[in-house]
Amino acid sequence: MPFEELVRVAAGSDPVAAAVLLVPLLAPMLVAVAAVVVGWRPAVAWSTVAASVAILGSGVVAAVATSDGSELTVGGMLRVDALSAVMLLVIGVVAVVATWSGVGYIDHEIAAEHTDARGAQRYGLLVPLFLTAMVLAVEASNLGVLWAAVEATTIVTAFLVGHRGGRAAVEATWKYVIICSVGIALAYLGTVLVYYASQHTGTGEAGSLDWTVLVAQADQLDPGVMRIAVPLLVLGFGTKVGLVPMHSWLPDAHSQAPAPVSALMSGVLLSVAVYALLRYRVIAVAALDGEFVRNLLLVVGLASVALAASLLLAQRDYKRLLAYSSIEHMGLVIIGVAIGTPLAVAALLLHILGHGLAKAVLFCASGQILASEGTTRIADVRGLLARRPVLAGSFALGLAALLGLPPFSLFVSELALARAAADAGVFWAVAVALVLLLVVFVAIAGHAAGMLFGAAPSGLATAAPTSTRAAAAPLVTGLIALAILGVVAWPLDVLLHAASIIAGTS
Repeated sequence: MPFEELVRVAAGSDPVAAAVLLVPLLAPMLVAVAAVVVGWRPAVAWSTVAASVAILGSGVVAAVATSDGSELTVGGMLRVDALSAVMLLVIGVVAVVATWSGVGYIDHEIAAEHTDARGAQRYGLLVPLFLTAMVLAVEASNLGVLWAAVEATTIVTAFLVGHRGGRAAVEATWKYVIICSVGIALAYLGTVLVYYASQHTGTGEAGSLDWTVLVAQADQLDPGVMRIAVPLLVLGFGTKVGLVPMHSWLPDAHSQAPAPVSALMSGVLLSVAVYALLRYRVIAVAALDGEFVRNLLLVVGLASVALAASLLLAQRDYKRLLAYSSIEHMGLVIIGVAIGTPLAVAALLLHILGHGLAKAVLFCASGQILASEGTTRIADVRGLLARRPVLAGSFALGLAALLGLPPFSLFVSELALARAAADAGVFWAVAVALVLLLVVFVAIAGHAAGMLFGAAPSGLATAAPTSTRAAAAPLVTGLIALAILGVVAWPLDVLLHAASIIAGTS
């Protein structure tokens, strides 16, 4: 949309709606422009944090305004309902932790000569654009714009994955680009087929890719066309989610990207792609046999959890360990999408929020571990708790949250998912998932015990701690938020209920 058109549409809209929807889009874009003009500066770095706070603030206002089932719209092109408001909160809170950690991370990268001023400027430009694309994806009324926004993140993040350069980073970048390009093509074909079905519903000009129009006429969509479109969409967007069989880009990309970018990719990017599948599921269930959609998603979700559990046992790299954990958690979330009841939708949205925060803490902590230990090999990191207690404690608590231990919110969301599965008559799927989760627990706890305890490698026992209060602050803040979410339901319970009505079906 041209900027003049955007201003004209905003001027004719409700001022509150215009502010809530446009601020999270424009704030990071302004920071990106500043990065181009002045390069990487402390002011640019902290402006990125401020833009993340603006996204979070807009999410809070949107949550309050939409928790009663209302919508905020700007010109019919941008819309926020309760489901979008949850995703704005996820993007905002994960972005605050990641960009806050990114301030010191990039300064250290420059000092260690892992990047230069030009690389830092590129980082300062691309991270805000990454945030803008994800916000646009959850605010778009049109599913075509949603597809374009999700896939625009591939272009932006490809350069971030290759930030450090070197053979491994270049290989990871090409793998990411090639596999996600296939996903882009599959999701595009699925989107085109949905548009084709919409155009043949007999509603004339009303037929479109606008989500509200599609939901209203979903039972009129050609089942034959939709039966082809839905698997394409699951494979296409599932590639970005990191689901089997299109998952192989994820461990390489997450292990090579800068730690704050890995936090954003794991905590938000995967979840935004899940958001796209949630929107399409509502249409697909109305157009097709609900069992077809459920079985398709259950197979993909369980296969993803099973693959992640088996590969976690053999991991030797702690950043790849976190990446495979993301595949496992996204598999659980997709099982929730497959169940699709209001309780399952509320539980998976809470799981997305908890997973995003936990991964933001863990990937940012892993960046600090890499900076202090100089290796990502699990076997080469020992006795961390005795030498760097704050950093190791944050890493340990983040892992506890990720493993679903109380009082963190993933404990609540996983219990709710199990109950939703039992209510929906697919407890067998959760029983299989629980067995796999036990394998995951043993694998991650075993690797973490070696890193946290034991004797330090010679020459490191007396090394000075490199963690500072400034570096620890975003990690501790993320952990506190995770614990609060696990103990106190308010104020998210009302918002999650409203979102579950939008995306959930009985």
